[in-house]
Amino acid sequence: MNRTMVVYLVLLVAAGVAPFIGYPIFLMTCLCFALFACAFNLLVGFTGLLSFGHAMFFGFAAYVCGHAAKVWGWTPEIAILFGTACTAVIGLAVGWLAVRRQGIYFAMVTLALSQMVYFFCVQAPFTYAEDGIQGIPRGKLFGLVDMTNDMYMYYFVLAIFVGGFWLIHRIIHSPFGQVLKSIRENEPRALSLGYDVDKYKLVAFVLSSAIAGLAGATKSLSLGLATLTDVGWQMSGEVVLMTLLGGMGTILGPVVGASTIITMQNYLSGFGSWVTIIMGATFVVCVLLFRRGIVGEIEYRLGRK
Repeated sequence: MNRTMVVYLVLLVAAGVAPFIGYPIFLMTCLCFALFACAFNLLVGFTGLLSFGHAMFFGFAAYVCGHAAKVWGWTPEIAILFGTACTAVIGLAVGWLAVRRQGIYFAMVTLALSQMVYFFCVQAPFTYAEDGIQGIPRGKLFGLVDMTNDMYMYYFVLAIFVGGFWLIHRIIHSPFGQVLKSIRENEPRALSLGYDVDKYKLVAFVLSSAIAGLAGATKSLSLGLATLTDVGWQMSGEVVLMTLLGGMGTILGPVVGASTIITMQNYLSGFGSWVTIIMGATFVVCVLLFRRGIVGEIEYRLGRK
């Protein structure tokens, strides 16, 4: 058993006993945002595509899943799958337009389309505008397990996170993932080798948006609400911060970055608006001390030994 597998097993065991030590709601929030950051990292860290509008998938899935669970009475697993499928379709449409551009133009296209989705959510009747969808019922998993129990809900969220993380891990270490890395490193060379670069980027974009939607849908059920905050441009900026802080292009970096940001937001909430300043200062310090991110710097220093 190699060192990486040992690390994964230790983290899995720690996650399994965490709700007996910490607050399950807080832990579920960390897992949802960690999956969101991992999905974003698949796009920016391993494909080299910086999206400034990834919140459209996270937030829209939260709305769709919340509406399906509260109004239509769907079971949690079906509502989550429905939200994920909707964002995959949106990701296909957005990606088809965006991957034709590169660099800052790609980022601006995703930001513009994200703002269109945001204003749609403001106007759409099923989102309830500024009030959002509140009191989303967790329902019964497969019609049997009552998810109102925080412990049951936590392990359901943990299973979704592990499944999403495993999928991303498999994608990265597959031949498809190697092509994505080659596109990130040298797109003209990948093109000269005969790869349909736009096709690969589109598939990566759809996968990333679908997993981001999975995270958003899971978050809406676990916390019981979906709001405009989930789909706003600030959320897109937040996931960029999480990924860069943890280590862009690393497997565990987004998990560490998301957990750090959510922990700071939770435990520093008493400082009010100063939380944003404190987070910004922390980010600046980490960038100066850990240029590759927290996990990236650790991996680099261990690799030199």
